Amino acid sequence: MAKTTQLATELESREVAEQAREKDWEKQSFARALFEGRFDLDLVYPQPEPDPGEQKKAAAFLERLHAFAEDHIDGDAIDREGHVPQAVLDGLAELGAFGIKTPEEYGGLGLSQLSYLKALAIVASRCSATGAFLSAHQSIGVPGPLLKFGTEEQKQRYLPRLAGGALSAFALTEQDVGSDPANMSTTAVLSDDGEHWILNGEKLWTTNGPRADIIVVMARTPAEEGSKRKPISAFIVETDWPGVETVHECSFMGLRGLSNGVLRFTDVKVPRDNLLWGEGKGLKLALITLNTGRLALPAFCAAAGKGCLEMLRDWAGSRVQWGLPVGKHDAIAQKLGKMAADTFAMQSLVDVIGAMSDSGDFDIRLEAAVAKMWATETGWSLVDEAVQVRGGRGYETHESLESRGETAYPVERCLRDMRINTIFEGSSEIMRLFIAREAVDRHLAVAGDLVNPKAPLGAKLTALVKAGIHYAWWYPTRFFGWSFWPKYSGFGKLARHARYIERTSRRLARATFHTMVRFGPALEKRQAVLGRIVDIGAELLVMSTVLVRARTLMEKGSAETGVDALADTFCRQSRRRISERFRSLFDNEDTATYALSSRFLEGDFTWLEAGVVSFEGYRPTASKPTAKPETSEPADQVVHA
Repeated sequence: MAKTTQLATELESREVAEQAREKDWEKQSFARALFEGRFDLDLVYPQPEPDPGEQKKAAAFLERLHAFAEDHIDGDAIDREGHVPQAVLDGLAELGAFGIKTPEEYGGLGLSQLSYLKALAIVASRCSATGAFLSAHQSIGVPGPLLKFGTEEQKQRYLPRLAGGALSAFALTEQDVGSDPANMSTTAVLSDDGEHWILNGEKLWTTNGPRADIIVVMARTPAEEGSKRKPISAFIVETDWPGVETVHECSFMGLRGLSNGVLRFTDVKVPRDNLLWGEGKGLKLALITLNTGRLALPAFCAAAGKGCLEMLRDWAGSRVQWGLPVGKHDAIAQKLGKMAADTFAMQSLVDVIGAMSDSGDFDIRLEAAVAKMWATETGWSLVDEAVQVRGGRGYETHESLESRGETAYPVERCLRDMRINTIFEGSSEIMRLFIAREAVDRHLAVAGDLVNPKAPLGAKLTALVKAGIHYAWWYPTRFFGWSFWPKYSGFGKLARHARYIERTSRRLARATFHTMVRFGPALEKRQAVLGRIVDIGAELLVMSTVLVRARTLMEKGSAETGVDALADTFCRQSRRRISERFRSLFDNEDTATYALSSRFLEGDFTWLEAGVVSFEGYRPTASKPTAKPETSEPADQVVHA
């Protein structure tokens, strides 16, 4: 019988996640202010201005990259063959695309986050898998954490190689480790002579891993004296070292050219100097790196939206049914209008938050998480609708369409490629929990002990006094404020949406407080409620970036036409979604649905599965992992990511 793996308890998992959180807010956060009831528009408007010299250099690079992508990256061939040719990667490296943000002193181009996102969009518009190579290499691979946390010696040793074309990867996930790193089993211990770390373990779904030269590996290191908790540390590992092997290459529904696999480490000798940042700081390093790394996904989604708009402008404008182009029929026109507005919104997120990142004046952990969550869900919906508008031709493959002489738009490939984005770099469900945890952080700082079942009576009484003083001032201020004409009149016809954001941010702050009072410690279990709060805040953030970008474009007098119409339509639709979520915040079917789900898992509805051939033959015979029995008291925080 196979050995049963014991997994971490709920409390242990929460403690690991809480330990890795960035607990301080040293810089300003526009999104955090929104969740707290403050619409600090002056933080993001006017947008931070990019450096003219950097923009000129970036424009030349992006032009060369565009030409290379058009001439040498064949997304359909890559999808068909399941492989990105080495010649493509070599060509990108020669252009400097492997070191876009790496400073020139280390052999890179030294360009901005915004220019990097533009580059990813160009490449991904030809092939999402090739775009993923560049993103995994630079967003979460070795260059990102090395630039933030590496020693000067490490930077000198590795960054020139990485910028020159040495492919990198990031290895965190394991068989029992997805969003829950507490179950990590990969270990690193110092050798007897103290010169090396001895690395052992196996990593799953390592993007770029099978073709990578240098990777960051997360592993458990020995517990400190007097502690039972083995911290997670990050190591720079070269794949040609003895003991590093790829034991399986994964294939997927989409991104078929992706290099992704299972890596095994057997007594790998990692030089002591290859510890990155410090012992026990690996998980925090990963989370901080992801704050900017997640912005790649909204850029990919915006690129997909633009491609779909071009396809549908041609198809819906020329395909005639019932005497009219299909785009003139209201049912299709509604889809097209929403797609255009959503694409404008996704690009607004990329532009505004990218500029915030480049300025260095913001803590964008919330902005990046919201952008990733909202854009990937919106992008998936948009591409799904594009397939619907194309009809049977949307479901038919590029090769089949081409072989019978049809215009072979690759929307079917786009759909398959897009599906992973709501899972990559933190699933939508995990993003909502992460955002919720940060959104209530100030409340926990004030009144955390009141909702903490482990807190002693004295701590609760102290928290009660502290909370009473704080909320006696805070709560009324979330009712009062001038959010009517002529405020924001400089935004013209869009001003009413700015005023709506200000009013609604205060309403959101009150609603968040109400949920904490109503549910207390049980709030952490009410993830659907938290999700609605997060979704409201997300819509407000996206609306804000839409207004900022629209006004910026209009003030510059640029060639973009209809910006006000795109922004206005998006904000109208967003306001409707917000209203629906407020209505269902407390008036919902959550409890009944959860109870039904519990009965389903207990086997009450197996009769629903009758009448079809069972999937039993797919199930392995090995025992499933089991969680340790929960013996500890409930966690002391209301919400955990």
